[in-house]
Amino acid sequence: MNLDDPQERSASAGEYVLGTLDPATRASFEQALREDRGLQAEVYSWQDRLLGLALKIAPVEPSARVWPAIEQRMAGSGLGVADVGAARKADAANDSVWQRLRRWQWGGGVAIAASVMMATLLFLRAPAPSAEPRYLAVLQSPADQSAGWIVEARAGGSLRLVPIAGTAAVPGDKVLQFWTKAEGAAGPTSLGLVKAGQVVELPASRLPTLEARQLFELTLEPAGGSPIGRPTGPIVFVGRTVLL
Repeated sequence: MNLDDPQERSASAGEYVLGTLDPATRASFEQALREDRGLQAEVYSWQDRLLGLALKIAPVEPSARVWPAIEQRMAGSGLGVADVGAARKADAANDSVWQRLRRWQWGGGVAIAASVMMATLLFLRAPAPSAEPRYLAVLQSPADQSAGWIVEARAGGSLRLVPIAGTAAVPGDKVLQFWTKAEGAAGPTSLGLVKAGQVVELPASRLPTLEARQLFELTLEPAGGSPIGRPTGPIVFVGRTVLL
């Protein structure tokens, strides 16, 4: 962990919020966090990003067997129900007990946020050969707001479309088609056909423009793609870019 490197610094803050740092690295990170206001701001930023994603999903009530199972597993550790209650009320966003209990409360929302987080961290840890602006878009299903793909693009570089969750099978007579449209543009531009679950990479020069709040979407089209140069089928995933 090199907190002097901006990308490593941001990625480590994200992993800290998600709770995926190993104990030694976490302890070192928390020591730096106490005195580094810039690092504290990175952590707050990641908390805001994940909370916004998680709150889009309705809380899921755990089944009746969940709490008895937790109590049984904790019986041999010396922690009782009172300890669990105290852990839930304590100000310990990264406490391991709190993380386990919070997953039951947030249900699917945390899983989606974690998927988005891990995909984003992969991009942050990738080599940065230039200082060109980078953009990120999370493509979500209009039907249930579930996140299915991430778009990452660098001006003057490349664009990547990456699946982050299992997607429904595409009917045999249909294909997924990838589109983009800047705010105020007259119409969308096709970026080609996409196979479900596969990573797509293409030059950013294929895009008519690249900017914040640019729309990217996947639609379901006839075999061979849209015959009229614009979407004809339903939108299955859609999102807008943010500047990283």
